[in-house]
Amino acid sequence: MKIDTYAFDLLEGLKVLDLTRLLPGPFCSMVLADYGADVLKIEAPGAGDYLRSWEPLVAGVSAFFIAVNRNKRSLTLNLKKPEGKKLFKKLVLEHDVVLESYRPGVMERLGCGYQDLIALKPNLIYCSISGYGQAGPQAFKAGHDLNYMAETGVLNTTASREIPSLSGIQVADVAGGALYAVSAVLAAYIKVLKGGKGSFLDISMTDGLVSMLPLLSAYHYTSGMEPEPDTTIFNGQLACYNIYCTKDKREIALGALEKKFWDNFCQVIERHDLIEGNHQQLDRQDYLKSQLAQIFAGKDAAVWESLLEGRDTCCEILKTMAEVQAAPHFRARKMFYEAQVGDSTTLQQTNTAVMIDEHKPTSHNPAPKLGQHTEEVLLALGLSAAEIKELRKSEII
Repeated sequence: MKIDTYAFDLLEGLKVLDLTRLLPGPFCSMVLADYGADVLKIEAPGAGDYLRSWEPLVAGVSAFFIAVNRNKRSLTLNLKKPEGKKLFKKLVLEHDVVLESYRPGVMERLGCGYQDLIALKPNLIYCSISGYGQAGPQAFKAGHDLNYMAETGVLNTTASREIPSLSGIQVADVAGGALYAVSAVLAAYIKVLKGGKGSFLDISMTDGLVSMLPLLSAYHYTSGMEPEPDTTIFNGQLACYNIYCTKDKREIALGALEKKFWDNFCQVIERHDLIEGNHQQLDRQDYLKSQLAQIFAGKDAAVWESLLEGRDTCCEILKTMAEVQAAPHFRARKMFYEAQVGDSTTLQQTNTAVMIDEHKPTSHNPAPKLGQHTEEVLLALGLSAAEIKELRKSEII
């Protein structure tokens, strides 16, 4: 039987040194690796990426670490020691991109900042991902995804009036940081390929979130109103764009903003009276919400799915993770695959979102063990086995 081992090669030849940890940087470098870049993950000897120790563990390995570090190699290197810095700079000469996520000033104190490295390699792309950017009043402030969402006003627009809702996914880390970093690295790489110099890419996760607020910012600027829950068309103000509860206590999301979808929905529920007039008229919303709440509460979620199937209503049951993983659509789109962990264990993984030439990657290298490729990389760099042994003894690798 023929085994499908398709992999993307769009970025074949691009070489990335990845100094990042946890989620934003590793997600960025995973996307680049999925596209075919050679990503070398540089980790501190001993513990490595903090994410390696986070539960849940699968065959002794963090499931979270596995999830965002496929298709990479791992080299352990102590950048606090002179010999470690020397080896890092030798690696820089052979790579196109340096990706780091330290607080501002850390790399400079190590003697490995942007100015230090472009003096060695003028066409180097240096990408720094941080919470608040490399400059500004809050540049040195600590934070995590939840803090960034609070700082940028995103949390204030979510859920109920009682208390904003925690997001189940890391919006700032991934959308505000990692994906902006991917696009910036690729744009800078195009510049280098055209004969230009390298670039310093300052990726701020909070800047990324603010850039994702054009509609809410425009609403506030023109109306003077705060986009709090139930005050804009996207966060609960309208009956046609809201969440309701079914008879069996499942939630259902109605997104019938356009009149054609609203009309289709009203025909499904046999409420032709609701089609009359403007369904977004503000003084109708309390009435419409109360009517829809009663209607949705009258049937189980499965019944609603059957009634709405093929009717173009923009209405969906809120799916559980188990339902998403089992969904025929996402299976057909190859959004999940099984990764080998250890000798006999597998772990389901999410695939890249991109389909190219009607293909998605079906072959991924598993997340590397800590320092798995150290000897391989250093031998290729010209070091002897004896020198590598001495580096281990000195705790440089």
